[in-house]
Amino acid sequence: MRLFDRAAMPLLFSLDPERAHALSIAALKSGLPICPIPPAASRRLAVEVAGLHFPNPIGLAAGYDKNAEVPYEVLRLGFGFTECGTVTPRPQEGNAKPRLFRLKSNRAVINRLGFNNEGHAAALARLRGGSDRNGIIGINIGANRDSNDRIADYEQGVRAFAGIASYLTVNISSPNTAGLRDLQGRESLSMLLSRVMKVREEEASGNGRRVPLFLKIAPDLSEDDLADIAAEVIGKKVEGLIVSNTTLARTGLDDPSAGEAGGLSGEPLFERSTIVLAKIRRLVGPDLPIIGVGGVHSTETALEKLRAGADLVQLYTGMIFEGPGLAARIVRGLDAYAAEQGLSSIAHIRDAGIEKWATRPLN
Repeated sequence: MRLFDRAAMPLLFSLDPERAHALSIAALKSGLPICPIPPAASRRLAVEVAGLHFPNPIGLAAGYDKNAEVPYEVLRLGFGFTECGTVTPRPQEGNAKPRLFRLKSNRAVINRLGFNNEGHAAALARLRGGSDRNGIIGINIGANRDSNDRIADYEQGVRAFAGIASYLTVNISSPNTAGLRDLQGRESLSMLLSRVMKVREEEASGNGRRVPLFLKIAPDLSEDDLADIAAEVIGKKVEGLIVSNTTLARTGLDDPSAGEAGGLSGEPLFERSTIVLAKIRRLVGPDLPIIGVGGVHSTETALEKLRAGADLVQLYTGMIFEGPGLAARIVRGLDAYAAEQGLSSIAHIRDAGIEKWATRPLN
């Protein structure tokens, strides 16, 4: 862990988690040298996914930069891409506090934030005002908790960001908005995807660019659920999947905060999310792009996501425990691994571990 990480982590852990998050955003805005030596670009790590060129496969997951305040600063930490949001059409406060809990002994986090964000207009204004428009910035879109038509909220998200986002993520897998995960059911999912893809095509005809659309799913799904989702994504020609969001499971936890309600992220999520990743890779075949998320905290865990079928990898909670230099260390580690193995591209290891993971049961 770098010197800055060692100095900053005790301070951040002494604060309420939401206060610590706000302080980290402020530090990025200020230009502090959080990651003074970003990793050098490497041809071995560059990947082409959904028509986009990623300088490396490591991205920051949605949930950190909810309001698109620091996307370009995040990229300077060594990430190959970043995903802002979740953003809803109207601003909302989210659920009552406290709603964010560190599980230090399990290196995990439980959150029940509930899509707290400033809404489409605020995020759009920041993105349009960015001085440096280089880099891949995805936008994760959601529905307001009191919406009368949640699918219409996703349609609004596509309309709002199709012209500016590198890609869009339809997030129907957060456990913290009552009933949201019901949209993963096949009938509801079919309707959702039909409507948002139609809007995406309308926007493409207007601005001449077809923004890639990803669907983010939960890890708490059955084999039948995964088969239904795979069929709908393929049938509706969605560009890709993000696997996975946080889990409601609490297996093997011993931290005093383990009983808190909400979605669990961090190291305990790694196994379940990687099993789901490999199973759905087998279902969708080799061509559909997949972003693997859940429990990534090291070079080896990132490599394992790639071996299990991911084209790209995202992290967030790992950075809470390992520090802001984590992405840069993983990127350097991936490049060193590719060089040691004589790989011209890190993408060559994709799917090497599918059978190892896909044959495991969904406990």
